[in-house]
Amino acid sequence: MVTLNPIPRALVPVDSPAAQRLCSPNYDEFQSDIEIFELLQRQPDSVLRITMPHACADSPDAMLSEGSPEALQAASSRMAELRQSPLTREVREALFLYEIEDPSRPATRQIGLGGLARTSDILTDQTPQGTIVRNEGVRPKKARGRADLIEATRSIIGGVNNAVEDTDGRLSKLLAAAADSRSADYEALAEDGCTHRIWILAAGRQRSSLLEALAEEPFAYVADGNHRSAAAAMLGLDGFLAIAFPASGMGLAPYNRLVKAYQQSAASWQEALSRHFRVDQAPVNTDYQPTSPHAIGLYTGQEWLRLTPRSEAYDADNAAECIDAAIVQKRVFDELCGISDPRDERLTFVGGNRDATYLRQRVDTGEYAFAVTLPPVTMGQFVDVCRQRRMMPPKSTWFSPKIRSGLVMALLD
Repeated sequence: MVTLNPIPRALVPVDSPAAQRLCSPNYDEFQSDIEIFELLQRQPDSVLRITMPHACADSPDAMLSEGSPEALQAASSRMAELRQSPLTREVREALFLYEIEDPSRPATRQIGLGGLARTSDILTDQTPQGTIVRNEGVRPKKARGRADLIEATRSIIGGVNNAVEDTDGRLSKLLAAAADSRSADYEALAEDGCTHRIWILAAGRQRSSLLEALAEEPFAYVADGNHRSAAAAMLGLDGFLAIAFPASGMGLAPYNRLVKAYQQSAASWQEALSRHFRVDQAPVNTDYQPTSPHAIGLYTGQEWLRLTPRSEAYDADNAAECIDAAIVQKRVFDELCGISDPRDERLTFVGGNRDATYLRQRVDTGEYAFAVTLPPVTMGQFVDVCRQRRMMPPKSTWFSPKIRSGLVMALLD
């Protein structure tokens, strides 16, 4: 049973113009602190000034150290200002609808139900009855950083994106009916052209029906925000901010790689690759971004190659090992480059907000030795890994579009 509880005290934008000024991408969607600094120059009211306080400065040279006492104090002060700001208002016992209208998927409707998920429902060795299933490992240091921010601000600003299977479509129908019953309370347009809408749900039969339908789901699978949920659990909080979306409405984008290690000649490289892949030239005159499983792009500065994994390159019965990111990690990075740890600093992970042209350009400058483009993981693959209680390969799922920070915030005091 998947449970969401109302947020006792929620801080929300007063209207759509306020939402536009406040909301932002999540902290982990950026390639560097400079990108965050530059966004804050354009959007100074963004909640990034609170979620990434060290990057809110007059100049790049004036930025603070991430997680430092000075940065956390700045976050605390800015959150206090936001609570008193004319841009926000407080809502008691809040549950909400969250819709993302994606112009690149006009036939798909993505609507979820938001509130507080219970930390005691996270599936762990200590809570084997848990119904919230993680599929990525949690790094304690990263979770601690988010926990420190929650403590400093006495608030939860970033939400956790969860997928539920909704096999009979009942939850999707109820969510759509609720959204269509009236206009959204506020909305904001994201940089990628997606519109994000929020409805604050009043207590009553409609809200109860949505919670009942969600409770019929046996599990919720964490799509984005493992460390945000872990931070709440680390602090001993009863709940964390979460949105549950039916899986059928969710989308995934590629999660690519840039690599600094490459010392073989092109001929020996292709010979080594051919042991585990069929190696072909990718379509000419294009930067190759595969779109279907088991098609992998590789750019070495000379040409794009298309790699097709051979059947013996992975275990077809292991849903996690079937993911192309796992195949590349084992058969290319580990065996050919000696990079056995996915966290190795020679690997740079590039999310779906950057295209294959961006990767090629970074290789052409000489900053990186080669690039790998991977097809997006499918929702079927994602769910299969969760059902087998396995872990997704690190940095393999880039859910797109992503939920925004700052549209609904949970106050803790």
